Amino acid sequence: MTPLVLEGVRIALGGRALVDALSLTVGPGECVTLMGPSGCGKSTLLAYIAGTLDAAFAASGSVRIGERDLAQVPPEQRRLGILFQDDLLFPHMSVGGNLAFALAPHVRSREARAARVDAALAEAGLAGFAARDPATLSGGQRARVALMRTLLSEPAALLLDEPFNKLDATLRGEFRNFVYAHAAQRGLPMLLVTHDADDAPPGGRVIALGTG
Repeated sequence: MTPLVLEGVRIALGGRALVDALSLTVGPGECVTLMGPSGCGKSTLLAYIAGTLDAAFAASGSVRIGERDLAQVPPEQRRLGILFQDDLLFPHMSVGGNLAFALAPHVRSREARAARVDAALAEAGLAGFAARDPATLSGGQRARVALMRTLLSEPAALLLDEPFNKLDATLRGEFRNFVYAHAAQRGLPMLLVTHDADDAPPGGRVIALGTG
């Protein structure tokens, strides 16, 4: 269990600073919420952390997982799980196939992979859904599968880019609790981007971007 550490992160576009000298440590199991108006750099900051920032932006500053500096690490090797507004399940794969796709390379045997998938489905309250087509799932079920797929990749931290935005009020609250509980259980630092103050976990830190 290691923290996500940002030091002196600055991101600018066309000479205008979107994020300026941000230093932040997100502890294991902690969720820090980023809020602010559209275009203030919230999702841009997540892209910088993930290593997918568009070349149009000028960015500097340190991103670490514990003592591991991510500056020269390609995105696919950073061990960062990301959830977006859309669940991005592969429509040509079954639910089980979607989950198996994310399994870490060290899980090799067919039996071990099937066991991991079945355990993830049971944890999500979806036991027996492995053969289902993702199109037959409800929005809340798809969201839970998306989270479990991310967790099966064994990330070291979780980036949340408005993942609750498309759910209705009831499902939104249920899925929020599901995400926070499962990530905290695994000791994952979480960085959440949202426009809705209700998405921030009770008592969690909230950072306002774009306020000068």
